[in-house]
Amino acid sequence: MRTNQKFTFFISFFLLFTVQLFAQQPDRIQAIQDKLEQLSSTVPGLHDKVQLSFNSVSIQDFLGALSKSNGLSINVDTKLSIRITNNFTNVTALNILVFLVKNYNLDLSFTGSIITVTPYQDPNQNFRPVKQIKASYRPGDNTLSFELDNDSLYTAARKITQVSGKNIVVTPSLMGKRVSSFISNAPFDNALEKLAFANDIKMVKTSDNFYLFQSLTDGEELYVNGDKNTSVRKAYKPVNNTGGGNVGLSSRTVLGQKLISCDAVNASILDLVKAASQEMGKSYFLYSDIKGTITSHVTDISYDNFLGSLFKGTDYTFRVENGIYLLGDRKLEGLRTSRIIALQNRSIDTVQAMIPAEWKKGVEIKEFREQNTLLLSGSGPQIAELVDYIKQLDQLVPMVMIEVTLVDINKSKTNSSGIALGVADSVKTGGTLLPGVNFTFGASSINGLLDRLGGSYLNLGHVVPNFYATISALESHDNVEVHSVPKLTTLNGHTASLTVGSSRFYLVQTQNVIQSISSPTINFTQQYNKIDANMVINIKPIVSGDDQVTLGIKIDITDFIGTPPANAPAPTSTSKFESMIRAHNEDMIVLGGLERTQESEGSSGTPILSRIPLLKYIFSTRTKTVSKIVTLMFIKPTIIR
Repeated sequence: MRTNQKFTFFISFFLLFTVQLFAQQPDRIQAIQDKLEQLSSTVPGLHDKVQLSFNSVSIQDFLGALSKSNGLSINVDTKLSIRITNNFTNVTALNILVFLVKNYNLDLSFTGSIITVTPYQDPNQNFRPVKQIKASYRPGDNTLSFELDNDSLYTAARKITQVSGKNIVVTPSLMGKRVSSFISNAPFDNALEKLAFANDIKMVKTSDNFYLFQSLTDGEELYVNGDKNTSVRKAYKPVNNTGGGNVGLSSRTVLGQKLISCDAVNASILDLVKAASQEMGKSYFLYSDIKGTITSHVTDISYDNFLGSLFKGTDYTFRVENGIYLLGDRKLEGLRTSRIIALQNRSIDTVQAMIPAEWKKGVEIKEFREQNTLLLSGSGPQIAELVDYIKQLDQLVPMVMIEVTLVDINKSKTNSSGIALGVADSVKTGGTLLPGVNFTFGASSINGLLDRLGGSYLNLGHVVPNFYATISALESHDNVEVHSVPKLTTLNGHTASLTVGSSRFYLVQTQNVIQSISSPTINFTQQYNKIDANMVINIKPIVSGDDQVTLGIKIDITDFIGTPPANAPAPTSTSKFESMIRAHNEDMIVLGGLERTQESEGSSGTPILSRIPLLKYIFSTRTKTVSKIVTLMFIKPTIIR
């Protein structure tokens, strides 16, 4: 059924076209005749009668004879290959021209009084039914599908606009453009970009959401950029390069700014400057010869950045005055630049020491200590680079206050025991029994005790009047806590130090014998030497960006221990601690105890008897001391900004 409908449509269309063709033919002849009648008012030779008789002559010769006889200006298309055999008697030139047009299917065009004869081209001879464009749009996911095969771009754009509701404009230069492409369910913008890319045209989306199809201008080309997207760029123009390498330059406008692209291998810097200036329309003065070559590949950078890249690392620079670029050696007058930098947070000493030596070459740096200011003088780009670097360095340096709490816990235990017997002129009986025993018996007390023992035990007899006896048994404990809370403040990255201690002196005696003939001389020299026992604390804080503080801690504690012997150095004990820790601002850190233990034991008594087991407790007195010192350290950093 559908096939019959298509056949019926085709037959109807053919009959309509045939009728229309024959209907148009008399109208065309009449229009030419009317035009000749209008022209005859200024060219009277069209109504002059002629007599012509030819046998198989070319139409060019035939119309040449007619134009000469009647004073006409006739131009004949050289493509015509018609041979004419006719006899015309008393016929006007106008009728002859109409006869030729009608019988040989010719066409006449008029330029003033000039008549041009050409073959007639029927505008409907290539007519064919309008092809339906296949295009669909899904508004839900904004995807477009179409199938184009040598179709009119204008017709395709109109169809896509109808199905999507989005405005697509085709420039006049592309009205006759025929395109081919097949896209299935692609995002709308991407589908139009790929349609343009496949048919060597460009698509531009305007700010008011119109899509424009445009022809590529002179020097533009399509390419796939670094983001793997289709794009348009201006093709490189070859540069007359004296450096001997390959050079190309191009420019394009992006968001209203004209940018330059360059692809150069071993190219002359001077040639690149000239070519770029001409391409970008920049005015310049060249104050010195620019030598050297460079290899470069840059895309879409400004003219100033392009010159800065060319001159970086060379002795050349540029400066802009009133829109004119001054180029040449950076030491020349007029190309030097001076900048004054007033530091806000750092001192000029520390900042200048941090500037790399290579960056200082060619730049003169002066200091104004009273104002904490630097004066820079040199080339503009180099000065700008230094200024940016110094501003990054000129940041507020935080201070760190470190509270160090030291707690010394001193625990000691002393045991003393023994019996002392002796004779003294005056001894008083008495002492303590609690909490410890330390009692002295006089002679009367001892004799009384012996009298009481006489009845049951062996009585040793009375002692002399000045005899005494002392009995001791004591144990003592000491618990002492010593607190020290020093506060140290320093700049970030600098070490804070604290030293606390004491000194002792001991005598060193030197004996020197000086030999002589009569008798030797002996000299004694005395010198007091010093020995120190100090607590040294070194802390270096480093502040990070999240208010974390890294502390490098080094502690050295030296103490005097025991009683020094006569004229000898005092004994000491040393404890050292070194660590790297990290804490948050105002956090308290506890460092484990530094423990020091001291033991001393002494005794005195009767020789030999004081060393015999059991008897030594009667014939000697003993003292034993055990002490333990524990140091705890609490550290609290506080950032001060």
